[in-house]
Amino acid sequence: MNRIGQKFKELRQYKRKGFIPFITAGDPDIETSKQIVIGLARLGADIIELGIPFTDPMADGPTIQASSKRALEQRINLHKILQMVKEIRLETDTPIVLFSYLNPILKFGYQQFSEKASEAGVDGLLVTDAVDHTALEIASILRANGLDLISLVAPTTSDKRLKTITANAGGFIYAVSRVGITGVQNETSKSAQVLVERIRAYTDLPIAVGFGISTQTQIEETWEYADAAVVGSAIVEEIERSLGHIDLVKQVVQFTKTLVPPVAIRQTKT
Repeated sequence: MNRIGQKFKELRQYKRKGFIPFITAGDPDIETSKQIVIGLARLGADIIELGIPFTDPMADGPTIQASSKRALEQRINLHKILQMVKEIRLETDTPIVLFSYLNPILKFGYQQFSEKASEAGVDGLLVTDAVDHTALEIASILRANGLDLISLVAPTTSDKRLKTITANAGGFIYAVSRVGITGVQNETSKSAQVLVERIRAYTDLPIAVGFGISTQTQIEETWEYADAAVVGSAIVEEIERSLGHIDLVKQVVQFTKTLVPPVAIRQTKT
């Protein structure tokens, strides 16, 4: 059991639900990004998702696309991100999942990526556009290095594919709350709860729901039926708003604290 499994075991033990913030690695620069991750871990994030900047992020809305652009302008790449994770590991044991499109992982090399990611202290990988045989191949290589392939499912995923996907998944299932791209939404989608119920018919893995969750109320609603809530665009928007701020890291962490229901916020020794 790696850090992801241990975290969800701890959450079940204390009858809690998980909070998973997302930021783009290297946004607005590698050092600030590292300090934001450490700040979120100390705030009490249960798992942290780090997006790998990509030139053509088709599943992402304008907010995440802009963050990728800012990171790429800083010449951020996988080598630098893995080094960043290695440095983060000196400060915290909070599980880290890399969120990527297939191309950067393919270019790096599946085997080399798995080995280097494991050495750096990464716990899991979510590849938005890896399906079928490709996903199976990546999952096998990751598993051999102690990492989980986090599987992404959507309301449009058929029951047949749900069965196949969950059979090879590890860590947790990432349930997309709605069809479309990432971005802040005023209301959570009713289809998310239906999807979670469908997933539970095929797996005992924890289920995290993301895409569009951006307020404390939406997190609380998600916790009623899922094991964790993922918040991305709202935090990335705050990073963008805080560009040039004298203490951007503190600003982003304090904003994130306002999003999470009080029951989940606790200062932790990391």
